[in-house]
Amino acid sequence: MTGAVVRLLAVWRLVRVVSYILWGGWLVFTRLPKMTPQQKEARIKSWSLSLLDKFAIKVIVNGVPPAQGPMLLASNHISWLDIVVMLAARPCRFVSKADIKHWPLIGAMASAGGTLFIERESRRDAMRVVHHMAEQLTAGDVLAVFPEGTTSDGVSLLPFHANLFQAAIAVNAPVMPVAISFIDEATGTTSLAPCYIGDDTLMQSMWRTLKAQPLCVVLSYGEAQYAQGRDRRTWAADLRTEVSRLRTPA
Repeated sequence: MTGAVVRLLAVWRLVRVVSYILWGGWLVFTRLPKMTPQQKEARIKSWSLSLLDKFAIKVIVNGVPPAQGPMLLASNHISWLDIVVMLAARPCRFVSKADIKHWPLIGAMASAGGTLFIERESRRDAMRVVHHMAEQLTAGDVLAVFPEGTTSDGVSLLPFHANLFQAAIAVNAPVMPVAISFIDEATGTTSLAPCYIGDDTLMQSMWRTLKAQPLCVVLSYGEAQYAQGRDRRTWAADLRTEVSRLRTPA
């Protein structure tokens, strides 16, 4: 396709995406509060799959998402789309950096969805979030964290921060490693289009994704594991090794 055709297609996708996100905001604030937990999960999953479809992204799931909690999902982090990807496979509550809370509409939707926001630079706030996570795991929730602490390019994998795993240790809850990979559907190679790293802005990342050829996002679930006497740093390193393995095609 010529550059002009690519841009025209991207604009068309953008119109559909923005319209759908606005509709999602209406849904979150008017319809979801009236639904049962099961209805909410089904609606969130359906909405997330449809949003990815409007980006021309197909979801491929390897492994088995958790049927129920308590469970802490630990995933690598590539893009702002990662949250949508994980919700498309298994709705859960996220622990996310506080910056997202201030994003237009998306922040409000994340708050309404029960996201736990953390000021990563504040040790005191991290302790508060760990305590809240332990409470939610005890209540049987499925939570999700991105232990790299920031986004990477999807090719490399950053070290895992260990602090948030203390919540699972405290209540003896299992952790399930999860790997996310964006690939070009035609070539099968890693796509950097959805990346959100360095000096990227949200709009730059979104525009690159809208202009890209159709993509697949591969979401690979590993086996749930307990700490079994490991401290949080040792467990974090072991989970990173497993996420790295899951990212590598068999």
